[in-house]
Amino acid sequence: MEQLMRNFFLFLSNNKTLTKAAKKYGFRFGASRFVAGVNIYEAAKKIKELNEKGFVITVDHLGEFIDNETEARQSAQECIHAIQVIAHQQLNAELSLKLTSLGMDISYELVMENMRNIMQTAKENQVIVTMDMEDYGRLEQTLDIFTTFKQEFDNVGTVLQAYLYRVEKDLEALNKYKPYLRLVKGAYKESEEVAFPNKADVDKNYKKIIKQNLLYGNYTAIATHDDKIIAYTKELEQTYHLSRDQFEFQMLYGIRNDLQDRLLKEGYKVRIYLPYGEDWFGYNMRRLAERPANVMFVLRGVLKK
Repeated sequence: MEQLMRNFFLFLSNNKTLTKAAKKYGFRFGASRFVAGVNIYEAAKKIKELNEKGFVITVDHLGEFIDNETEARQSAQECIHAIQVIAHQQLNAELSLKLTSLGMDISYELVMENMRNIMQTAKENQVIVTMDMEDYGRLEQTLDIFTTFKQEFDNVGTVLQAYLYRVEKDLEALNKYKPYLRLVKGAYKESEEVAFPNKADVDKNYKKIIKQNLLYGNYTAIATHDDKIIAYTKELEQTYHLSRDQFEFQMLYGIRNDLQDRLLKEGYKVRIYLPYGEDWFGYNMRRLAERPANVMFVLRGVLKK
């Protein structure tokens, strides 16, 4: 049943018609649980509150299915504006972005121009930018763009997904760049030809790449709400005498707040992935796919209206 629900929500997350329709209804369908506001100023208030508690943040302006140059440039300007707000308000925050929101599906020249403008602003303001990983069809180009900018900018990172068969080789290939990597299980629906279909295999592979990247000596963001993965990371810390300056735990805004608080009290660095914006539908559906129990929060949000 859980797998059926996961597939259902992943199907919805890719529906362009529903994505457009959802914008008309704002945060009516439970989005406010996972999304911090419609603009960077609303998000900044949440960031300040979380910073004061001791959390650090990566902020993401939501945007998917951008298929025209005007919207791609607007999305890039929003990223630049977010960086400026982070710097001006002295927030302890980084920026995450999706290359498709900057025009990757439109043209290579457009996404590179937009990305360069963002990176220049980020460098000037000393803000780290992470290129989120999207579905498998966009993986190769994302890694190419990342390695291109990594050779010029120190303040850029990207994401690798444990459910892909190829992730170990990608991790090995990126090691020469001493990358800042966020390691995740993966939230897109992929073919069994490219991704592990069984959760147990994904978990096993996830542990493998966490260990691999930590022993490489690269800074590692372990993005998970899985207690077993967190316990495994703590074991690695003890076994290999790892410095806590080498890694952090990342968690999604609105999910497992109890776990976030506990890790913070234990002295670990905890970064919260905090999205904002009107284009929330696809993001929300993937959160429901990851943890179907979250459906109850959405239903309560609908019933309250």
